[in-house]
Amino acid sequence: MSVADPKFVQAGQVRFAYIEQGTGPTVVLLHGFPDHAWTWRHQIDALTADGFRVVAPYLKGYPPTQVPADGFYDKATLVHEIAQFIQATRQDAPCHFVGQDWGAIIGYGLLAAYPELVNRAVLMAVPHPERVAASMLQARHVHRSFHWWFFQLEDLPEKAIVHNDMAFIDDLWQYWTAEGFQDEDHIRSIKQMLAQPGVLSATLAYYRAMLDAKKFNPAHADVRARMTRQIRVPTLALCGAEDLRAELMMDQSPYFSGEYDFQLVDKAGHFLHREQAQAVNAHILNWLRQADTAIARSRPSAG
Repeated sequence: MSVADPKFVQAGQVRFAYIEQGTGPTVVLLHGFPDHAWTWRHQIDALTADGFRVVAPYLKGYPPTQVPADGFYDKATLVHEIAQFIQATRQDAPCHFVGQDWGAIIGYGLLAAYPELVNRAVLMAVPHPERVAASMLQARHVHRSFHWWFFQLEDLPEKAIVHNDMAFIDDLWQYWTAEGFQDEDHIRSIKQMLAQPGVLSATLAYYRAMLDAKKFNPAHADVRARMTRQIRVPTLALCGAEDLRAELMMDQSPYFSGEYDFQLVDKAGHFLHREQAQAVNAHILNWLRQADTAIARSRPSAG
């Protein structure tokens, strides 16, 4: 698949860049950190070949999406903005949603606060927010997520990340992926993106707003409240078997009132959609195909 020029859409206060390919039911793919929308290249191929239209935005602050000079990066704001993006780009209602890392963090909130926008969802590599909160009291998970705490510091994280050709980014990918996995070209493209003006501070603002209530957008208090609801959207959770967070995702069913399933992906860590693309594609396609079965079951039989 060749890298196509992105499209653009204004969604609320943010001008989003996104990749669009294929025709059929819409699947929104949302990336995480440190990453960008082309992380989904293997899934884009598989989904479009199976008759789906893919829309993969670059998150706010990730070029070529707008990098605001200021503004809010709390989860409620991010959820609200992605809801606006879905409403601006969907051709059918509701869409399907797939998210990894920050894409999954936003996804949990989106499914709870805006269930009417999503038909079926796949969330990868990050547990439900309540499980995340509990993990903050466990030493080995604090160690696994050391970057959350490091990124709270002022200025030093930006300096550390750019040092020595962004070796920090190489180390994160090596730490979070299965032993032996190599993705040099993709990581190089991430570094090129992060080197653009204002991008590092914008991407780190996600983490700084996560742990500092003073950075919450008061305009979205209602969204923040809705994000705590049980999720009724049919959801598949995936995690790499070699990702420590897998143990936090083993039993998330209490947070879901709708259909829910969890699957481990062997020989994969945090970036499972790249480490084991074929296995992840099979899980995604199988889950999304069930939407047609559910629709057929809901239709009255001919008399």
